[in-house]
Amino acid sequence: MNEVLISKEEMQKVLKAVFLKYSFSETQALTLAKIHTESTLDGITSHGINRVSVFIDYVRRGLINISASPTKIAEMGSMERWDGNLGSGVLNALSATNGAISLAKEHGMGLVALRNTNHWMRGGTYGWQAAEQDCIAIMFTNTTPNMPAWGGKHNRLGNNPLVIAIPRKEGHVVLDMALSQFSFGKMENLHLKNELLPFEGGWDKNDHLSKKPKDIIDSGRAIPVGYWKGSALSMILDMLATLLSAGNSTYKIGEKESETAISQVFLCIDPNRFSDRDLQEKLINEIIAYTQDVDPIKKGDATYYPGERTMATRIKNKNEGMMVSSKIWNEVLALAR
Repeated sequence: MNEVLISKEEMQKVLKAVFLKYSFSETQALTLAKIHTESTLDGITSHGINRVSVFIDYVRRGLINISASPTKIAEMGSMERWDGNLGSGVLNALSATNGAISLAKEHGMGLVALRNTNHWMRGGTYGWQAAEQDCIAIMFTNTTPNMPAWGGKHNRLGNNPLVIAIPRKEGHVVLDMALSQFSFGKMENLHLKNELLPFEGGWDKNDHLSKKPKDIIDSGRAIPVGYWKGSALSMILDMLATLLSAGNSTYKIGEKESETAISQVFLCIDPNRFSDRDLQEKLINEIIAYTQDVDPIKKGDATYYPGERTMATRIKNKNEGMMVSSKIWNEVLALAR
């Protein structure tokens, strides 16, 4: 794959121009450009720069309402239910995260359930957002059906991303994982590079497990992480997102031509409500140190806590620039013209 080196400043400038062209306000355009750039900076090109063209296609087709903002449907003490009104998934998720953080600061724990929203791009964005505000976070979303329930042939589950974040002085711990072995964005990225998956990631059209991203993308059938365990977890997260938001389930989302009007949950906890904050930090560090104090299976390998490599990638790309697909970058430049 041909790649081009882009600086953070250049990418953000170009993306802001794209979003302004498609009638987002100055504030919205800057926020969207910042989020897509930061995801790319952190090495998640699949849900950063690579998603811009898809996002604009949704805008063109009227699947994203650029003038919409979320509205509160119900308020129950430390819990709230909101309707995203089919607005930008990123802008809605940022708002919902801020709402959950505010509720957590007030009550110790806060939950915002959001329905009728769109793809939030990189879920980890909102985990980092909460951790930066010194909150623990558990967040998840349902998706269109793109994964078979274990033992079944046809897609009935979403790869329902799960985010868990823990603030930490030495570097926040942020887990961001889809419930498919590999996200479709990751597979698209490897396909662009003409690379194989390190492990089987799904079934091809002949019902054979495959390491070829294109085979799985074409079949649309990813394999659940942990096989039957990931299958069960995906179903549970879909149930929780649906009932807490009173929104669409993966089943209902799958009846639409495109993935839209999805359901999400944002739960934040204020760890400062406990009197032993210093002990909390010590315990987290103890777990990390114990986990990393091992001999690597392969020379030069190491174990990492969730989010550790993201921080290293962020620093590297800030200093050296970001390598992105020339094809993708040219598509984005064309959108800006």
